[in-house]
Amino acid sequence: MKYQLIPVTPFQQNCSLIWCEHSFKGAVIDPGGDLERILATVTKNNVQVEQILLTHGHIDHVGAAQCLAEQLDIPIVGPHVADRFWLEGLPKQSQHFGFVHCDPFVPHHFLQEGDEVKVGQQILSVLHCPGHTPGHIVFFAPATGVAWVGDVLFKGAIGRTDFPQSDHQALINSITQKLWPLGNEVLFIPGHGPLSTLGEERATNPFVADQLFD
Repeated sequence: MKYQLIPVTPFQQNCSLIWCEHSFKGAVIDPGGDLERILATVTKNNVQVEQILLTHGHIDHVGAAQCLAEQLDIPIVGPHVADRFWLEGLPKQSQHFGFVHCDPFVPHHFLQEGDEVKVGQQILSVLHCPGHTPGHIVFFAPATGVAWVGDVLFKGAIGRTDFPQSDHQALINSITQKLWPLGNEVLFIPGHGPLSTLGEERATNPFVADQLFD
């Protein structure tokens, strides 16, 4: 699985273009905005984008999803149905966060724990990781050891839990019970900021390091 990060929106959200290096069939994960920048990256890499994948329903992760889906005539897949209320509230999110107006939409398919998503010849496993939002999911590529974790975990930090239906303990459980078992060597791509490995965060993250739970 190959990927290229595309920082988008004033929040510098890590949108990702991912693709199978054998077929060049791909997907866009969390297109939060800056549609033309995303499309330029697709063209530059000669990727045949077949779907849009969403980790959760916050506007900086989904703001350009509907426009991209319409322009490329492709489906929107994810997040978990528990984030439906966030997608229904996109006009209010637009206003609250100072984004360009975004109409509500319903994905073509919601995802749940244990689902798999095919990207060319590659497989992404779906983990339901609530806490930041109730319907947050993580995409994990076992063959390459890379996980797209959205706003669950960051280098040296964890996702906010001061939003409606956020749950701090659920977030901690998602990280320690869903992400850690993937393996210390797994590289993760967060929704914002630099990449890290699960092992590095288990050793040093001030919110979820192993030493905090001994």
